[in-house]
Amino acid sequence: MESDSLIKNIENLIDRQEVCFLSFINPQGFPTTRTMLNPRKRQGLQEFYLTTNAASQKVQSLQSNPKSGLYFYDRALYRGVAFSGTCEIIYDQAIKDEIWRHMDTIFYENNTDPNYCVIKFTAVSARLYQDYQSTEFQI
Repeated sequence: MESDSLIKNIENLIDRQEVCFLSFINPQGFPTTRTMLNPRKRQGLQEFYLTTNAASQKVQSLQSNPKSGLYFYDRALYRGVAFSGTCEIIYDQAIKDEIWRHMDTIFYENNTDPNYCVIKFTAVSARLYQDYQSTEFQI
């Protein structure tokens, strides 16, 4: 079990960001990274819920190969945390309703829009970079 101060430090880094980076394997077998809005919901440091377009390349790619990475970067403090894990496309309307925000109407008609999609990222490992050193920690 990691120290409470390390966990709080990482949670603070994540929660302060506006965006994160999701990496996945594209149909040609190459790693690809996309900028995403920061997760709308997270369960500790293990589960992260992100929104995107159902018709996007990333959703199609993640359905074929769920292995992925999620990276959070604090530019001001030059630190970041990289998670490895898997993604699952969530169709449960209750979860979609829970993380829907009014600002989403910029992209979608409403929370039942067929293009409104939720990705659940589940971490299996993580590595923190700060103070010019890397630290692997348990999820």
